[in-house]
Amino acid sequence: MKTIGEIKAEIAETDLKDYPALYEKYSKDSRSGVIKLLEQCRKKEAALMREIARTEEMKAYEHKYEHLGYLCGIDEVGRGPLAGPVVACAVILPRDCDILYLNDSKQLSAKKREELYDVIMEKAVSVGLGMVGPARIDEINILQATYEAMRQAISNLSVTPQVLLNDAVTIPEVTIPQVPIIKGDAKSVSIAAASIVAKVTRDRMMEEYDKVMPQYGFSSNKGYGAAAHIEALKKYGPTPIHRATFIKNFI
Repeated sequence: MKTIGEIKAEIAETDLKDYPALYEKYSKDSRSGVIKLLEQCRKKEAALMREIARTEEMKAYEHKYEHLGYLCGIDEVGRGPLAGPVVACAVILPRDCDILYLNDSKQLSAKKREELYDVIMEKAVSVGLGMVGPARIDEINILQATYEAMRQAISNLSVTPQVLLNDAVTIPEVTIPQVPIIKGDAKSVSIAAASIVAKVTRDRMMEEYDKVMPQYGFSSNKGYGAAAHIEALKKYGPTPIHRATFIKNFI
């Protein structure tokens, strides 16, 4: 008879789809430790089923428009910070996309975003990025800069989509049909994927800026108006990546 430690190791090496065989194998083992391990397996299996169902619900817009051809999710990050660019991302996922845990990037941990970023970049049909820096934001305002970044992202796709699924906005000067979806990053897997890639891309940029200008805490605040960031701004003055129109009330 296997020890509970050995059974635990066996479970760790077993794929979820093979759990039913484990249940049958150890169904007559009355040891409390084994019963507990199998209960944990069932909870893990149930959690996966819930995630599959949630992800399927997030494909409603994809299923609605997939007959038209390639669908592209678009989202941005960085409209509110005092420093750094606004970054937009356009993502075309495969029709049979099986990526789980896609969600509004703000609802995910940094670690989970990084994990999903790699999966998205591996499995996506195409990913396009666009970014507009502080000087341009000051010149044309943040809304127009966001639209510009989104147009850049679309133009950087290697495949031309037939429909754009946008997080809330309708992008001017774009001829491709658009579907604006309120809180789309929580309702569409394509927009969620774009949200994650945009967030990870911008966060990595701000972490690099932090190495050059550590006094502003960009690695932790990502350019947003945290109290320590504002204090540093008052003490050291603005940097080339600060948005003049955003910081005029602080300096």
